[in-house]
Amino acid sequence: MAASTPELEADRQALIALINEEAVFHGDFTLSSGKKATYYVDMRKLTLDHRAAPAIGRIMLDLIKDIPDVAAVGGLTLGADPIANAMMHESVRTDRPLDAFVVRKEPKDHGRGRQIEGAEVEGKRVVVVEDTSTTGQSPLKAVEALRKAGAEVVAVATIVDRSTGAQAAIEAEGLEWRSAIVLSDLGLDPQ
Repeated sequence: MAASTPELEADRQALIALINEEAVFHGDFTLSSGKKATYYVDMRKLTLDHRAAPAIGRIMLDLIKDIPDVAAVGGLTLGADPIANAMMHESVRTDRPLDAFVVRKEPKDHGRGRQIEGAEVEGKRVVVVEDTSTTGQSPLKAVEALRKAGAEVVAVATIVDRSTGAQAAIEAEGLEWRSAIVLSDLGLDPQ
């Protein structure tokens, strides 16, 4: 999906180049879904990199800019955390500042026993973010926890769509699916 301005498209193209240079690894890999792959896109290498994080924030904000009344972004820890933070920081420069949240895999067994940290999500419209998704199960775990907490989840947005079923799984839950980069942008084929 092309970005909405020439500046954002330049950010997107620079991010694609960085991904190809530093975050695509070839070999035999087992993905978190259990599926086997001959390449691995390690987006954490870039979501936690000072060269890429600001652009990721801007690109992902652009991806969701037409969704009305979004209050916060986040997702299942660990993959979503740096993306949500980059979006939160970049949103301060816009007329739509966003908060961020983190969804734990399980509620804490101490303190306040929370599964969702950061922004209060009850009664708010939120977007779940993800670095890359194969089957959609990680963002769907976050969606389940957010709905249980009273949030209105309106979309799932990912940096790289592996084109391996995540979109269908997300849309089957009645959610909109958005991705900034598809495999063909990286010269890769779905596996």
